[in-house]
Amino acid sequence: MNSYLQILLSALVAVTLAGTLPEKVIPILSQESEASINGKYSSSFETGNGIRSEEHGNLKNAGAENAAEEVVGRVEYQSPEGIPIFLEYVANEFGFQPKGDHLPVAPVDTNTPPPIPPEIQRSLEYNAAHPEENDSEQHQAQGQYRP
Repeated sequence: MNSYLQILLSALVAVTLAGTLPEKVIPILSQESEASINGKYSSSFETGNGIRSEEHGNLKNAGAENAAEEVVGRVEYQSPEGIPIFLEYVANEFGFQPKGDHLPVAPVDTNTPPPIPPEIQRSLEYNAAHPEENDSEQHQAQGQYRP
């Protein structure tokens, strides 16, 4: 009776687990990974359903106060709708910076004028700080300048 109970319990566990397994196993076609003691690494893989990924990382400014890890990578796959997705990214001290045609883009603000170039801004500030020079140049241009 004890072995009968074990068989029944094993069958019940097998049926339960069979319901949680994926319908189809996707093979890994290639996979590479390297790491060095100086903080550099690279990793890549490709699956049987077309997913490709590669990533490279290194430590920038090693030993310095502003040392930072930088990771550069890319991923390719097909969306459930059949659209090819290409994602490239950089992650470093400036944050995660993804690039891809599928990513949303902020709307363009047409109501805000573009920033004033620094050279023009310095000129405007100089003119504001020296109004007497503006007056004499204006009078000279109109033929009214009297030293």
